[in-house]
Amino acid sequence: MNTAAVVLRPSRIDDAPVLARLYVEQRAFLAPFEPARPEWFFTEDGQRTVLRRDQELRAAGAAERLLIVRDGMVVGVLSISHIVRGALESASVGYFVAREHNGQGIATAAVGLAVEWAFEDAGLHRLEAGTLRDNRASQRVLERNHFTRIGIAERYLFIAGQWRDHVLFQRTADDEVATGRRPTPARG
Repeated sequence: MNTAAVVLRPSRIDDAPVLARLYVEQRAFLAPFEPARPEWFFTEDGQRTVLRRDQELRAAGAAERLLIVRDGMVVGVLSISHIVRGALESASVGYFVAREHNGQGIATAAVGLAVEWAFEDAGLHRLEAGTLRDNRASQRVLERNHFTRIGIAERYLFIAGQWRDHVLFQRTADDEVATGRRPTPARG
């Protein structure tokens, strides 16, 4: 598959219908991996509410919700959240790709683009991610993007009616320098 056709773009308020449809279509697929969502989340009005909050977080420099687009079609969502500046310069990354687009390298390409944005554009030092222990597909996406497994967070998130353990990963800008992939972004 040609993953060059995969792009990330910032979400906008007018994406509410597309996101509502995507979340409704993927609801059963995502249920084993994500926290339970209220019914309003799956509506256009609910997505507008979420998107307004996303805009506020973006304006505050605290988060970035990006749409994963392939060949002009929204096929998933990638969020960079919990952006902390100062001595930490860190954020968390989370993502999903619609079930029918899994296994095509789209998530791997999207996470790669997110890493570039985080280290080059946003000037972050560290990205972290967590996956359910049994979510090998997502772990492979992170490993292909040179994230390092750093441990297990027991009872980390309430998913599908229970507190679930997660495997934690990280990637730092120093990792980039050590491997010669990219220079450390200048801070200033």
